[in-house]
Amino acid sequence: MDKNVKLEHYYARCDMSQIKGHLKEFLEKAKKEIPQITADEIDLEEMVLIDVREADEFASGVIPAKTIFTIPRGKLEFAIDDKLVDLSDRQIVCYCLKGARGILGAKTLKDLGFNNVSNLEGGIESWVQSGKMIKNYIGYFKMESN
Repeated sequence: MDKNVKLEHYYARCDMSQIKGHLKEFLEKAKKEIPQITADEIDLEEMVLIDVREADEFASGVIPAKTIFTIPRGKLEFAIDDKLVDLSDRQIVCYCLKGARGILGAKTLKDLGFNNVSNLEGGIESWVQSGKMIKNYIGYFKMESN
């Protein structure tokens, strides 16, 4: 069975407008529970950052915090270990590319008992657009303004 036929069968069983509507509603509810933090409010020395993007996205660069974890959103629940629990008294900031996965990651941590969690509003895109550095395996980079 080719991909298009599989998709047709899937769409016949699902009302995509319902699914998309529920996701938007779920994200809005999570946004009310999870504080949003701006790039200018990030303290790279004191805060614990968790990049919840996918592994292939990490290569483009991460925020150069003193304490950073790269844990894909889909593995976050399984990656909570003693190291992260030991840091739970510090502010934890989740981020992704634009913000949605970061909100879900922060909500997951809150649901697991972490009290001081927030999301980087606008994700790493807002970080880069505000003129802040990122780092990857080559070094440190900053977007130049026009």
